[in-house]
Amino acid sequence: MLVELFAKIAWYLQYPFVRYALIVGVLIALCSSLLGVTLVLKRFSFIGDGLSHTAFGAIAVASVLNLQNDMVFVLPATIVCAVLLLRTGKNAKIKGDAAVAMISVGALAVGYLLMHLFSTSSNLSGDVCGTLFGSTSILTLTRGEVWLCIVLSVLVVGFFLFFYHKIFAVTFDEDFARAGGTNTGAYNLLIAIIIAVIIVLAMNLAGSLLISALVIFPALSAMRVFKSFWSVTVCSAIVSVCCALIGMLAAILAGTPVGATIVVADIAAFAAFYLAGGMMAK
Repeated sequence: MLVELFAKIAWYLQYPFVRYALIVGVLIALCSSLLGVTLVLKRFSFIGDGLSHTAFGAIAVASVLNLQNDMVFVLPATIVCAVLLLRTGKNAKIKGDAAVAMISVGALAVGYLLMHLFSTSSNLSGDVCGTLFGSTSILTLTRGEVWLCIVLSVLVVGFFLFFYHKIFAVTFDEDFARAGGTNTGAYNLLIAIIIAVIIVLAMNLAGSLLISALVIFPALSAMRVFKSFWSVTVCSAIVSVCCALIGMLAAILAGTPVGATIVVADIAAFAAFYLAGGMMAK
């Protein structure tokens, strides 16, 4: 049985589009897990949800404008919304959760309305469902899109490693970091922008409604077993990459939705780590 399974996987891997999908999936999982720990600890998880919904609206606008490369519009628009969410969330008149609700729900509504009014597709429901929950477009990536993902992923990983100590300080004690001369506002802004980049990259993989799971679940899983920031981050990255690989291979073999299958793998990993953490506490 296992021999047949590995033989089938090897047969699929001979096709470039499958290898491209696996490379992009692993890179997205790695990038999302690195900053996922920071988002959970800073209680910034809501930003991921808000930006994923915003990206849906941006994709709808890009499709209405008939842009051949929607990344040209979607990435800047999502980054601008990341800045707005961070700035608006600090406004005493509009609290962070209210700002997220306004921008994310508004983007979803406007995006669906635009797709309904101007769509030239005969399968609007399929297009919307694919954008929200992920589609098979992850299996139709071009070489250029793969290289773009590689370059952006290298920038994200480089940012995390180069500014690791600053991120650590801003994550655990922002007031102390500010008192020590760290420009906490700038680092929070950079984190929000990097998350926006990750979410745009992950749209084809998981869809706008499931992206937050790729960011949150690996971090929560690692926190059940490990306690230090570095060990949690490393464990989160390993769990995220493994779940992405398992989920994508399972989706290819079983013909299930890629994004949903990866999230189910993340849920299973969280359940395993939750039980392991409970046993270690005894």
